[in-house]
Amino acid sequence: MTDDTPKTEPGRARALFSTADFRLLRTALTAYARQTDDREELAKINALHHRLGTYVPSDG
Repeated sequence: MTDDTPKTEPGRARALFSTADFRLLRTALTAYARQTDDREELAKINALHHRLGTYVPSDG
C-alpha cells in the first residue's frame, strides 16, 4: 500500500514583532510603570520590561 499524500515541511517561522516593536513596547511599559502605585503590577512590568530587553540588540 502506498501513501500518495505529499510530504511537506512547515514554512519558515516569521517573527511576530520587529526590533522597533520591542523598543516601542519597552517605552510604553516605562511610561506605565511611572504612573502605577501597585507594587505587584510594577514587579510584573519590570519583569516584562527586562524580558523584552533581551531581544533588543545593543546600539553600540
